[in-house]
Amino acid sequence: MYPPRFHYEAPRTLDEACQMMAYYRDDAKVLSGGMSLVPLMKLRFASPATIVDLNQIEGLDYIEEAGGYLRIGALARNRAIVRSELCRSRHPLIVSAAPTISDPVVRNRGTLVGNCCHGDPQGDWTTVMMCLDGEIVARSTEGERVIPITQFSTGPFMNSLMPNEIAVEARIPGATNFGEYHKIERKVGDFATVGVGVALQQQGGSVSRVGIGLTGVGPSNIKCFEAEQAVMGGLNEHSIESAARAAAAAASPRSDHRGSEEYKREMVSVFVRRSLRQAAGIRAA
Repeated sequence: MYPPRFHYEAPRTLDEACQMMAYYRDDAKVLSGGMSLVPLMKLRFASPATIVDLNQIEGLDYIEEAGGYLRIGALARNRAIVRSELCRSRHPLIVSAAPTISDPVVRNRGTLVGNCCHGDPQGDWTTVMMCLDGEIVARSTEGERVIPITQFSTGPFMNSLMPNEIAVEARIPGATNFGEYHKIERKVGDFATVGVGVALQQQGGSVSRVGIGLTGVGPSNIKCFEAEQAVMGGLNEHSIESAARAAAAAASPRSDHRGSEEYKREMVSVFVRRSLRQAAGIRAA
């Protein structure tokens, strides 16, 4: 199936792109990687009157550290994140998750920012951003707005961007020294049956920062606040088990062809427990 006819714009600067979005507003969709938007258009689930393609704009493909943040531009591809030593050194969870994103074709073209904007409950990057207290930077002709990821993601396939705004950057504060992303999928490139991200900043037995997030086990990505609080006092068998139970309780999976509700909830518990035990250096019994 082919998409309906649409008007195509390819701005050369970000200011020009913002002016186009101010003009077209709800009639326009932004194209960065296109790995979500183009399939939806071909299936006619999305029929924007205008496409504003950002790919001719130079300087939006950066991965850098500035102002105490790891900053990832709107055109930074998943493949670049996989290879980034800066991401690896600042937030290991990012490079743990990046190779699990869909299939090689999507990883070569897709973007972290675009994945967050798409808002798929089975999208991995929103979970990673939740674990790391990330933010989305939006630009418009009226200026810049910084949106915490927990406020940016507003529901299935929805976000809090205004019609005239463009998401130009994902930014993540500080650093963590442990991170793992576990994911069950039926085959390479399939949606996650269950995905779990865990990130920590720890020294000795103390934990100063923790993030735990879930993918594919609810109507949207889930940040597990109670599970995070359970291990803020430190990692031990009791706190790890409490966190695993709290994360499973935060999940709201549905039984489907990928697995039962009970199975998915149990795998959340298993993955949280596995990551926290790994962080604590506790060997599996």
